[in-house]
Amino acid sequence: MQMIVGLGNPGAEYEQTRHNAGYWFVDELAARHGGRFSPERKFNGQQCRISIDGADVRLLKPGAFMNNSGQAVRAMASYLKIPVNKILVVHDEIDLQPGTARLKLGGGHGGHNGLRDVISHIGREFARLRLGVGHPGNKNDVVDYVLRRPSLDDSRMIHEAANEAADLMPLLVREGFEKAMTRLHTGKA
Repeated sequence: MQMIVGLGNPGAEYEQTRHNAGYWFVDELAARHGGRFSPERKFNGQQCRISIDGADVRLLKPGAFMNNSGQAVRAMASYLKIPVNKILVVHDEIDLQPGTARLKLGGGHGGHNGLRDVISHIGREFARLRLGVGHPGNKNDVVDYVLRRPSLDDSRMIHEAANEAADLMPLLVREGFEKAMTRLHTGKA
């Protein structure tokens, strides 16, 4: 991976909401690898450059709201000439329970508006890291649910899953997506 994008919403009022799980993940990677995010106007977001196991990796937090994340992803990928198949997009996933993280290659948006927008700008062939945040039980409650803070237990489990996935980023860079996915999905991180 050459670029890891954390999806979320900008602003203090959204910082601790479930929808910002992608931001939480890239913040963790930056902290682990000595990076600091800085605003980048040409990408309409915050960017950071880190080294993971000797590989140069760019981190991005789009500065637009979730549903308009794709333009920032396309701008950074185009500027740095990063192929779509070298991009990992990290997002909250209501169809997974808190404490679950899953890697996936390509596919659709599954109703996730942030993914829908990214797909509209760069296509489907990017990798995804899905961080489970749980489901409210009723599809009509999803928007309010993801824009609220999780309980302390759910927050702890979401962060633990993100940390476990972050532990695997050197393996993903060194040995590839399949090995990292197998390790994450079998719980042997």
